[in-house]
Amino acid sequence: MSFAPLIASKLGIRATQVETVLGLLLEGSTIPFIARYRKDTTGNLDEVQIQQIQDEQKIMLAFAERKSFIEKTIAEQGKMTDSIQAKIDAASTIVELEDIYLPFKVKRKTKAVVAKENGLEPLAIFLLEQKEGSPEIEAAKYFNEKITTIEEALQGARDIIAENVNENAIVRAKLRKLFEDTALLQSKVLSDKEKEAIKYTSTD
Repeated sequence: MSFAPLIASKLGIRATQVETVLGLLLEGSTIPFIARYRKDTTGNLDEVQIQQIQDEQKIMLAFAERKSFIEKTIAEQGKMTDSIQAKIDAASTIVELEDIYLPFKVKRKTKAVVAKENGLEPLAIFLLEQKEGSPEIEAAKYFNEKITTIEEALQGARDIIAENVNENAIVRAKLRKLFEDTALLQSKVLSDKEKEAIKYTSTD
């Protein structure tokens, strides 16, 4: 698969320039060499542009490989649907792909998995949908050999809800955007590291 048209569109250059650079890189030419001695074939691209072409190709190749793996894995599980395929096709970053894939990953035995094995998924749905009725009375319906108290039933249901929310691609995307827009990073010097910290002190 050729990524030249996509890279060219993203960087605002011609696809033929991208193809030429990728061909030279494949032959083993270095970026400085291409920038200095192949100006006539690349259309005078400089080192920065050539580096961008190389970086974009790596990103797109990694994306394509991961997308193919995720599609194959979900299909092999027998869980691929038109809706899931549409979400995968609409994804534009590996992060988005991973969010879609998360519910289908083979997991270690989490608290939520154990809760589902203990038959608490219907209770989780009841709580999540906020249906009328007492959660405690509803929870008592799910007692068995493993679940013997109301609190155990409710906690198991909460574990299922927490995992479902965590694996929701829409929720993850919105939270990620919220953090990007509002998060604040703060650093401070450890009490026994004042000397080492001096070199990082601004002189402005």
